[in-house]
Amino acid sequence: MATITLGIDLSKQVFSTCMLDGSGRVMQRREMRRDAFAAWLAQCPAGAIVAMEACSGAHHWARRCSEHGLNPRLIAAQFVKPFRKSQSAKNDRNDAEAIATAARQGNMRFVPVKTVEQQARLSWHRVREGYKVEALATANRLRGLLAEFGIAISRSDVALRRTLGDDRIRAALPPGLLPLIDGLQSHWRQLHERIAACDATITGQARTDERCLRLQRITGVGPLTADALVATVGTAADYKNGRQLAAWLGLVPTQYSSGGRSRLGSISCRGDSYLRTLLIQGARSSLQRAKAVDRGRATPEQLWIQSLASRLPFGKVLVAIANKHARQMWAILARGEDYDPHAWMRHPMTQRGKSKRSLAA
Repeated sequence: MATITLGIDLSKQVFSTCMLDGSGRVMQRREMRRDAFAAWLAQCPAGAIVAMEACSGAHHWARRCSEHGLNPRLIAAQFVKPFRKSQSAKNDRNDAEAIATAARQGNMRFVPVKTVEQQARLSWHRVREGYKVEALATANRLRGLLAEFGIAISRSDVALRRTLGDDRIRAALPPGLLPLIDGLQSHWRQLHERIAACDATITGQARTDERCLRLQRITGVGPLTADALVATVGTAADYKNGRQLAAWLGLVPTQYSSGGRSRLGSISCRGDSYLRTLLIQGARSSLQRAKAVDRGRATPEQLWIQSLASRLPFGKVLVAIANKHARQMWAILARGEDYDPHAWMRHPMTQRGKSKRSLAA
C-alpha cells in the first residue's frame, strides 16, 4: 500500500483528490468538502504519499497527514504544470492528477514542511510587510490630497509629519478637509506604531534563538534577516549545499546553454522574494562598510568586496555579496558552526594553491 500516491488539489471548501496505484493508473477520484476531507485523510492507508501544491493551508494539511502516518509531499506550482495532460483545460480534477503524477517523479524537488512555530514566526514578517504597504499608501494619499490645494511635500516621512503639524498650512486648508486629514494622519501614525511593535517582537525572537545570534555575526545580517531565514528554512539540512540555497533564493544567473556553450543571463529572481530583498539590503550595508575600512584593517571578505567593487557594476556586486551571505548562512545552519571570517583558508582549493606556491618557492 506504500506505493499508493494521492494527489490533492487544495481549496478553501471543496477538495479534489486523485489516487494512483503503483503503476500510475488512476484508482479513484473524489471531491469532498472540508470536514469530509479531514475524515477521509484519517482513513487513507498508512505510508501512502499525499502530494499537494505548496499554497495557502498546505503546511497545515501536511502536518495533519503526518499525524495519520501518511507521507506528505509539497510541490511548487510551476513543477506541477508540465504534468497536466491538457494545458488548455484546467480544472480541479486535472490538477489533482497532475499533482499525483509529479510526486511520482524520482527527480522531483519538494518543499520542506514548516512547523507551527516556524509559521507563527513568519506571520510577524508577513503582517509587518502588509503594514508597510498600508503606511506607504496612506502617506501617498495624504500627499495627494494636500497637492490638490497647492501644498507639495517631499517623499520623506519627516517632511510629511512637519507639514501636517504646521499650523499655518492647516489654516490655509478648507475647514471641511481638516477632519479627513486628521483621520488619515491618525491611521498613518497607528500603522507606524504597529510596524515598530512587529520589529520589537521579531528582534525578541532573534535574541532568544541561538541560530539567529550566530547568523547576526555576518556583516549585513541583522535580526530581521536572521529571524526570517531561520523561520523559513529551519536547520537548512533540506538543501544539499549553499549553492542550492542561493539558487532557491534567486541569487544565481539564469542559463541559456546549448551545444556545450554556456550563456548566462540576469539573476533568476526565483524563490522567496522577501528573503532575497533582505539579503540584497544587507549586501548594501556590507558594501558601504567595506568601502569605508582601510585595506590594512579589512577582513578577507571586505578585501574581496573591495576587489569586486573596483571591477563590477554596483548591482552585480550586491548580488554577489548576497549570494555569498546565503552560502555562509547555509553553512552556519546546516553544520551548526559559528561564523568564521577565515574559514576560506581551510578550503581544499586554497590549500592546493598553497602547496603549489610552496613547491615553486
